[in-house]
Amino acid sequence: MQVTTAMVKELRERTQAGMMDCKNALVANDGDMDKAIEYLREKGLAASAKKAGRVASEGMVDSYIHMGGKIGVLVEVNCETDFVAKTDTFKALVHDIALQIAASNPLFVSKADVPQDNLDKEREILRAQALNEGKPEKIVDRMVDGRIEKYYKEVCLLEQPFVKNPDITVEALINEAILASGEKISVRRFTRYERGEGIEKKVSDLAAEIDQLTAKA
Repeated sequence: MQVTTAMVKELRERTQAGMMDCKNALVANDGDMDKAIEYLREKGLAASAKKAGRVASEGMVDSYIHMGGKIGVLVEVNCETDFVAKTDTFKALVHDIALQIAASNPLFVSKADVPQDNLDKEREILRAQALNEGKPEKIVDRMVDGRIEKYYKEVCLLEQPFVKNPDITVEALINEAILASGEKISVRRFTRYERGEGIEKKVSDLAAEIDQLTAKA
């Protein structure tokens, strides 16, 4: 697989490793981004990876209310020291992450948080779609793998393009903060509320019950 400048740029944003190190990692792993990240981490070349094993128990919980109370978000972002947690830079990062959650509605923090059942179901649907499109059986699995990566970008916070700068991911945004602060920073959990969410289903269920009662009458 040909390694492009865009791929090298993405890997650098995600790991803060040097440009040549990123290129070499991609070449060594045939362009596979995840394997290239592992490669850099194993060699200790990823700046954020050097801090991954440290404990981040400080930080803050922030809230964000959007669109006049239509959407609300609570998010916990952790760092290593109370000193960093109190900085304006860290507070701005947490606010931006809350804004991201409100705007893009992720379901999980990272790929590792996606349940296997969800992935299996999504693969089954994507495979059926590809076959229904008339794609040859021999390329369907590769197509599904590509579409799963797109699925991750839709449902995983860290994989999403940052709403204020779509050229970088949320993970890259956090990695920049890690490099600047010298501390491990991680999103622990979040909750997103949207006014009226779930009510539509209850209304439809009630309508179905009414139809059933009317039919019996």
